[in-house]
Amino acid sequence: MTLLNNILPEVRRGKLKELLSKEKIVRVLEAHNGLSGIIANNTYIEGLSDEVPVYREFDAIWESSLTDSASKGHPDVEVISFDSRLQSINEILAVTRKPMIVDGDTGGDANNFEYMVTKLERAGVSSVIIEDKVFPKRNSLEPGVQQTLEEPEVFGKKIQRGKAVQISADFMIIARLESLIAGKSVDDALARAKIYLDAGADGVMIHSKEKNPAQIMEFAKRYQEITKKINYDKPMACVPTTYNTITEDELYAAGFRIVIYANHLLRSANKAMEETARTILLNQRSFEADPMCSPVREIFKTVGFLDIKEKDKLDESSKNTPVIIPAAGEDLSLSSMLNDKPKSMLEIAGKTILDWQISSLHNNRLTNINVVTGYKSSKMKAEGVFFHENKNYKKGSELHSLMEVPKKMGNGFVMLYSDILFEDHIMTKMLTCQEDIVLVVDNTIQYHAPETNKIQDFVVSKNKHQPTRRKISFVCENIISKIGAKLNPETATHEFIGLAKFTKTGAEQFLQTYEDCAKNYQGKFQEADDISKFKFTDLIQEMIDRGYVIHFLEIHKGWLEIHRKEDIELANHFLSNI
Repeated sequence: MTLLNNILPEVRRGKLKELLSKEKIVRVLEAHNGLSGIIANNTYIEGLSDEVPVYREFDAIWESSLTDSASKGHPDVEVISFDSRLQSINEILAVTRKPMIVDGDTGGDANNFEYMVTKLERAGVSSVIIEDKVFPKRNSLEPGVQQTLEEPEVFGKKIQRGKAVQISADFMIIARLESLIAGKSVDDALARAKIYLDAGADGVMIHSKEKNPAQIMEFAKRYQEITKKINYDKPMACVPTTYNTITEDELYAAGFRIVIYANHLLRSANKAMEETARTILLNQRSFEADPMCSPVREIFKTVGFLDIKEKDKLDESSKNTPVIIPAAGEDLSLSSMLNDKPKSMLEIAGKTILDWQISSLHNNRLTNINVVTGYKSSKMKAEGVFFHENKNYKKGSELHSLMEVPKKMGNGFVMLYSDILFEDHIMTKMLTCQEDIVLVVDNTIQYHAPETNKIQDFVVSKNKHQPTRRKISFVCENIISKIGAKLNPETATHEFIGLAKFTKTGAEQFLQTYEDCAKNYQGKFQEADDISKFKFTDLIQEMIDRGYVIHFLEIHKGWLEIHRKEDIELANHFLSNI
């Protein structure tokens, strides 16, 4: 269900500032209701562009006064009450995780603006942008409309009042400059910007309805010169609705940090709905309109109905599925922090790693949890778990710990490394996969260099990215051709995260391959120096070499391996967001 995308307001609120601190430019897309919010939240592309790996998504959501009022059938003249706007805002927040920037129109008078800031901050909104027009404003993009600007000192006082009532340092008030819209000069916009920044504004948006970006580029250049002189480091935002040929790279080079695509989902929906309506009228039936419409199943998928359907199935099919966690080994890299305990007993954010894993498993209706212990077995503790001891853990690998409980595998099982944390939806998606053997892999290895001082299980997809120029190519194949820690990272397409699922058939294939290898092989085996030390990934590669099909579920982030002290700090932050 989309409601599972919920995020605590205090966590969401700070995400915009976080993005501004680490991203070149923050890409923002308009949403006007829950459905468009889901699209803005979830849409991404990935592949290759000019032989360079590309992954793009929208970083934040813009709740627009124009699209909100238009979706309700009203003009954009501040006739929609703020409380009505707040209802739309909360509907979007309920089904998304990304930070939100709200179009606050003029903000009303100072008292109204105080109320607005308080409500938005409490809801988890990251920023409000208010424009320096006199209430009630007229939409900036309509030609021939009288645009009356507020006196800059009055508007500055409104900003001061808003900043005074804000509680969190994460919330941002950005001043929208309408000088160019009102036919005034860049000089006027710069003078206003200085007053608003002095009043406490956390940034500015420069607005223009010209098709040529020359004015906003001039403003950007001079704004940076001024802010350097007065020691301000406040981000610039823009809305390239009319000057839409300019690229994000060009805007970033000019100094912009936030680019807002302010009304495109509503405009595209409006055009599509009109065409569909005309087509039905013309033909007196809906058959001809079908190609214009998403299949009903796609809507079901978007809003989470199919997830509910699959969970209903999982309640029956997976409630007795055994989960096996090989947790027998000793981790020397964290020995100083473990205090003579197994790594699974390391406390992070108030719970042990094992307890965090158990919570995720229970959230996915998995209760048959089996932990194979070894090092300091007596100190391994958890409620509702079956413990099995591998007394010879020093002589083998996680695979040998896994094979301590072969009777648990026969009808299918889930395997989970003992040192990983992950968002619940990753497990949910894996359990819904129908293939006999599915490994969960992360695609971020395509976009950054491998981590140093860390053993990673690299994966090569059967259908690797093919070099393509001047367009983005997409990958659809989900079959593994190679897996192992010693693969060339430059050829790897993914990283195995330590989570896998086997059906009854997959488990039979896995057990048969293991028994044959353990019985008939000696010496070096796959990446292992000796068959007695071969690992889970070695056996998977052997299965691939024998012709078994090993599928993968591709994810993008949402998990973490605890291997170094730095990982524990990341985990504390990570767990506050899931």
